[in-house]
Amino acid sequence: MARILMKGNEAMAEAAIQAGCQAFFGYPITPQSEIPEYFARELPPRGGLFLQAESEMAAMNMVMGASAAGGRVMTSTSGPGYCLKLEALAAMALTRLPAVVVVVMRSGPAFGTMKAAQEDYRMTGNGGYKVVTFAPSDVQEAAAMVYEAFDIADQYRNPVVIMADGMIGQMMGAVDFDKMPAKRMNLPEKTWALRGSASRGGENSAILFPVGPAHYAAKHEAEAELYPALIANETQVEVDGVEDADLVLVAYGTAAKMCRAAAEELRGRVKIGIIRPKTIWPFPYGAFEKIGKNCKAIICPEINIIGQMIDDVRIAAAGRWPVHHVGDTAGDFLTPENIIEKAEQVWKEVQA
Repeated sequence: MARILMKGNEAMAEAAIQAGCQAFFGYPITPQSEIPEYFARELPPRGGLFLQAESEMAAMNMVMGASAAGGRVMTSTSGPGYCLKLEALAAMALTRLPAVVVVVMRSGPAFGTMKAAQEDYRMTGNGGYKVVTFAPSDVQEAAAMVYEAFDIADQYRNPVVIMADGMIGQMMGAVDFDKMPAKRMNLPEKTWALRGSASRGGENSAILFPVGPAHYAAKHEAEAELYPALIANETQVEVDGVEDADLVLVAYGTAAKMCRAAAEELRGRVKIGIIRPKTIWPFPYGAFEKIGKNCKAIICPEINIIGQMIDDVRIAAAGRWPVHHVGDTAGDFLTPENIIEKAEQVWKEVQA
């Protein structure tokens, strides 16, 4: 497929199909509805299954069932729907079932605004688990991350989440599907999959949820054994100019794009470095070790009011630099000017 102009949501859906997604189960919710719409139009003619479920919970449980049968499956949602999917997602993580979940974030609860935000950073993990969580900052990267997510899910037998803000989902961007990540080789056979009959191979029964303290502990321990490998092999980050920076900006998604514009505007007045986590779990703590001795402070721009990723940034900073938040909601969207104003304020304070 040639380099084409696509909306972010549609690019993620096309990337999933090219990655071998066999079934999509979803429910319409703004600002991600173009994803199920694209699957409804494109997946059945290409040999896959699309089903619009009766609810967000039903869609996620269908994903769990299809994954247990060995399928490559996906769903997508936004914050209010993600809340409803989390119980099934936790069950999938603790029973080691792979799938891809795309979350296109918007601001507020169900009655909130439809505009882009970064307010779901802390949602994943109820029930005691962690999953690889990508945070794309443009349409090409969103497609590439979805494409790679299927292999990661199958390699580790674990769900993978794409945490894209609404701006990424709705913006138009050039996508080159010939430049997707290389397919991972030697992925494990799904010998654990339920086939419904012993004669078909695989399993014909399974405990899909642990019963009793011993089983429950074993499930958690098996899940936890994945984490060192995920941290070592799947942490992704972009680091630019931090070795001699006066201030370092740490941001993901659309906020990172704002940081690039702000850094360009501040050029010549303040040296700005940027750390952009491509995975928000595993979080790239090691990238902060590259920050040079000239750095006076870290600023964490986020499209939310109180700051969410900033907690991980403070852990990474470990008291070596003050960490400042600058943010806004979709009601008054974060801009490069907000970041410039905050950077100038912080720079003035540290020089006083």
